[in-house]
Amino acid sequence: MTIFIYDKTFEGLLTCIFDAYFKKSFPDFLLSEKDSLPLFYDELITIYTDNEKSSRVWICLQHKLSKLALSCLAACWLSELPNIDIIMFRYIHKVIDAKQSIELNFGDPDVLEISKIGRKVGQEKGRIIQFLRFQKTIDGIYFAAIEPLYNVLSLVIEHLKRRFKDQKWLIYDMKRNYGYYYDLSEVKEITFDNLKDIQFISGLLNENIMDKDEKLFQQLWKEYFKATTIQERINPKLHRQNMPVRFWKYLIEKH
Repeated sequence: MTIFIYDKTFEGLLTCIFDAYFKKSFPDFLLSEKDSLPLFYDELITIYTDNEKSSRVWICLQHKLSKLALSCLAACWLSELPNIDIIMFRYIHKVIDAKQSIELNFGDPDVLEISKIGRKVGQEKGRIIQFLRFQKTIDGIYFAAIEPLYNVLSLVIEHLKRRFKDQKWLIYDMKRNYGYYYDLSEVKEITFDNLKDIQFISGLLNENIMDKDEKLFQQLWKEYFKATTIQERINPKLHRQNMPVRFWKYLIEKH
């Protein structure tokens, strides 16, 4: 049994691929320094992230996979699922060794799993775009908080830049404590040292940092939502399927 120890970054994973071929030793487990080691193993190798090595592996994959498959692979990393790194390692290993593309070979369990996870991450990206609710702050910034299942915030940036290019906005992942701020020219990653700085009350901004007209617009939105609801056709089960409860905290119309 061979174990690779690495820093649990995407570049680190690609470095693991490079070093595995160089050493002609392929891991059964990928662990971090904080993980507990199994009682028995044959070889323990520490991999140090190297951007040049990771770039070479990524360039190799660009020649072996379509853009869609590459996007799917990157999305899988953002899933943050347990053991996603070893699944991706096995998949990339097979991709590099194959004489022809394997990205549609769904008879292979790793190819099928990568496809499934990539699709789930893509669906979560769509939900984030659908359920973002911006609130205007007193300093003119449109703020939206979210708690996605997967780490997909970076996947919605280009959409938001196109859709709201004339507005300053900030989206924040409350679960992972980071976000992105657009200042009309560029997008910057930011982190709040204390989440209480955002001053949320039940998912909404505190009124003392809201724009003077924000409360009015929120009320108008609630009335519109209520007016367009057909009471006789309310289907709670279907409603929860299309609008998962985990998003309700940050939906203005649900307050």
